[in-house]
Amino acid sequence: MLISFVIIFIIALSGLMLTHLFLKEETILWRLAAGTVLGSAVFGLVTFIAANAFGFSFVPVIVSLTISSAPMLLLRNKNIRLQLKHEWQRAKDKTQGFTIKKLRRLSYYAFFFVLFVMFFDRAMIVSSDGIFTGASQNLGDLPFHLGAVLSFTEGNNFPPQNPSFAGVKFSYPFMVDFITGCFMKLGAGVQSSMFVLNVSWAFSLLILFERFVALVTNSRTASKFASLLLFFSGGLGFLWFFKDFWYGSQGLFEFLSNLPRDYTIGKTLRWGNTMTTLLVTQRSLLLGMPLTIIVLSYLWSVLVDPKGWIVGHKRGSDNKKDDQFRGSAFDYTLGSSFLVGIFTGMLPLIHGHSLLVLFIVSGFWFFKRLKWWKNWIAYAAGVSVIAIPELAWILSGSATDTSQFFAWHFGWDHRGDNIFWFWFKNTGLFLPLLVTGSLWAALRSGNEDAAIDDESESTTRKTQRRARPAMPWSILAFLFPFVFIFVVSNILRLAPWEWDNIKLLIYWYIGSIPVVSLVLASLWQQGRRYRIGSAVCVIILTFSGALDIWRVTSAQTRFEVFDEDAVEIAGQINNATKTDALILNAPTYNSAAVLSGRRSLMRYVGHLSSHGIDYSQRERDLKNIYAGTATADLLLRKHGVDYVLVSPEERRSFPVNEQYFEKYPIAAEVGEYKVYKVK
Repeated sequence: MLISFVIIFIIALSGLMLTHLFLKEETILWRLAAGTVLGSAVFGLVTFIAANAFGFSFVPVIVSLTISSAPMLLLRNKNIRLQLKHEWQRAKDKTQGFTIKKLRRLSYYAFFFVLFVMFFDRAMIVSSDGIFTGASQNLGDLPFHLGAVLSFTEGNNFPPQNPSFAGVKFSYPFMVDFITGCFMKLGAGVQSSMFVLNVSWAFSLLILFERFVALVTNSRTASKFASLLLFFSGGLGFLWFFKDFWYGSQGLFEFLSNLPRDYTIGKTLRWGNTMTTLLVTQRSLLLGMPLTIIVLSYLWSVLVDPKGWIVGHKRGSDNKKDDQFRGSAFDYTLGSSFLVGIFTGMLPLIHGHSLLVLFIVSGFWFFKRLKWWKNWIAYAAGVSVIAIPELAWILSGSATDTSQFFAWHFGWDHRGDNIFWFWFKNTGLFLPLLVTGSLWAALRSGNEDAAIDDESESTTRKTQRRARPAMPWSILAFLFPFVFIFVVSNILRLAPWEWDNIKLLIYWYIGSIPVVSLVLASLWQQGRRYRIGSAVCVIILTFSGALDIWRVTSAQTRFEVFDEDAVEIAGQINNATKTDALILNAPTYNSAAVLSGRRSLMRYVGHLSSHGIDYSQRERDLKNIYAGTATADLLLRKHGVDYVLVSPEERRSFPVNEQYFEKYPIAAEVGEYKVYKVK
């Protein structure tokens, strides 16, 4: 665990220094959060290039870590040192003395940090009985990510082939799993590496998203509400919770300690909770989302709404040059736009859907601020420098059939429900509040204040803001591309599995949260009666998500992924086979072959189909081999299979002719697990 903390600390510091190249002034906390994300992305890309050129071992990884730490040389710049010293002193001053306000701020961040630690501690549980997960939705995703990580560390999978479908390019955005493998090559364990990275990226997401909402809404209060809406998202599932409790025989506290199911996702509830359904399962989003928010913050404050107002930065400079981008803490030079474009260009290997979202959003925002076309061109050039080579590499040799990613499909995953009832049931008050907030923003008078009052502001500051003309349409201009994403995701299927539209819909949700949180914050500051209404709305919006998160963090659930024999046989496979060995195993999510790091001819069909891979012929060949048909020997030679795994998973999946495999020597054996050497 200590090694993982040391590595992420180095990465965060180098990334922190990078922020000085495009950000003039910020809090040290924001810089650390952004630094953790940017530093991880840079470290991953540099190491990936080195691993393909020189192999994946300790020396190339430590050299890559040193190279990616080069931004620390910026400390030689006197102005940057002074700025960093000023921000550090400002952070220290905020901790001096005791006030209720400071206690609230500290409690807020402490709550989320403890929450992330407790939650991600349950993502992967290793014991003498095997490997488990405490999150029900992570049952199939944990072995997928473990398979990717171990294919790098144990299978030396370079250039990367798909470990679940050998012989084709690994086109899934694997950078998050590769970075986990880098930590392991430097001496960390797989469990500690995943845990430290998950917590670090999740906490960074909290800081960056909070600041992003404050940037858009001009309200710190709204930004606090926004974090609750993001991490505790859910719909009306709590109604089913009350129903289950009412018809049960347990007391309330006993029932809360033994929740029978998830209350944000199931047969009819499909939206899920951000943490239990997305962040713990789709680890790529843990890095892709905060990186996307950094880019969105830059684009909005510099290229789209430069005359807006950021909380903490006074608007209205007398300097004409500064007045062009007054209020913006971001640097508006062409070099900064190019650099942010480079960060964007790293997304194909991190999270491809995030890149698509930025294409859509920047496409709409470009037409709102055409006069800054030079910056837009610089940004696009930065994106192209990195993204085009990455996309070309991913698409060449991929088995993904892109035609399966586009089809008409109305209502997302509504499963026969009325579309309006479906979305109301899944998101609760979110859509009504979003519509209310949008109309409120559009109808506000131009002479009113565009931002709502923050309780932390002085009277003088509030008076200064009320004197400023408002830009009521700014929020709607901000919101429009996210609404477009929502509409498109409800009329088109953008993945082979319709539910995977969630990878785009989550960004509609992120883009809509500022408007909803602004409504909640406005109510909160109107007096006690309205404050109660605001609190009730927040409870309704977050109760279901809180139940699902509580179910995980309170250790109520523990799902077996690999039993102890599977773990042991994987170790024997590692010792008995070469790193490039090809294994035949049942196409299940939890095959022991996953833990060996070796490539499989074919793994879980659910993952393969969701990635647009046609596995039908290979699946037929696999079944014929296990059945020991007359063509089995020919099929083994055709696919170049080295070893065949026969375990309880194979015996449950289809008929296995074990007499056929007795002619081959046993390379490894534990309990009911046998590995035959067939080549």
